Amino acid sequence: MRTIKERLETRSPLLGLSAHYGTPAIIETIGPHWDWVWIDIQHGRIDEKDVEHMVMACDLADAAAVVRVASNEAGAIGRALDTDCAGVIVPQVDTPEEARQAVIAAKFPPIGDRSYGGRRVIDRGGREYVETANADRMLIVQIESPQAVENADAIAALDGVDALFLGPDDLTMRRGGPSMEGMAAADIQADMDAVTSACRQHGKVAVTVAFSEEKVVACAESGHAMIVASSDVVFLRNASRPLSESLRKALG
Repeated sequence: MRTIKERLETRSPLLGLSAHYGTPAIIETIGPHWDWVWIDIQHGRIDEKDVEHMVMACDLADAAAVVRVASNEAGAIGRALDTDCAGVIVPQVDTPEEARQAVIAAKFPPIGDRSYGGRRVIDRGGREYVETANADRMLIVQIESPQAVENADAIAALDGVDALFLGPDDLTMRRGGPSMEGMAAADIQADMDAVTSACRQHGKVAVTVAFSEEKVVACAESGHAMIVASSDVVFLRNASRPLSESLRKALG
């Protein structure tokens, strides 16, 4: 299977599906429509025991699995990577020091200090998987505060950080705006530009969320190479409600 970095070399942007429910069958069914799947432990209804099965479903769907851990903690990051996922997303990384903490957990020496092992990675790739893991597996840090934006260039400059993921809702809230406006809020445009500029400057991947065709196109044009474009929750809600309302109307 192609690594996520190999996918980035042949197709940009990569369109992602956000998975909030710990149900591999959903990924098995709609995962093939997408380039990558964001498995969200931090805010999704997903237990750690579900993650490996969801990663397996991504493998079957030929969609790269990227796991967002709940916090910047070495054990959680290592356990996620041991599932043989394509990469991890670490939330709320505000400073270069916090980014370096994530690098230490996610990368093997000499870049970091990740613990060697992992049953699935060894079973699939052999004990020598360690030789390519630092290059193959992405470490994506989330930029979700004004402080993080100010530090974006220094964070992007770190060896071992592969991508910066601007979180529009958290950032908009911290700028004093309503979170649901997210990407539509004009007051975070400068933040978006600062993050994509830092990524270009240091050869890193810019990642974000955009839940409409217009926003996806705008993000692609601004240099984002990975874009989360929808979620399992959105598909369930948007398909279910209109049909139920239409049927009730038809029934009088």
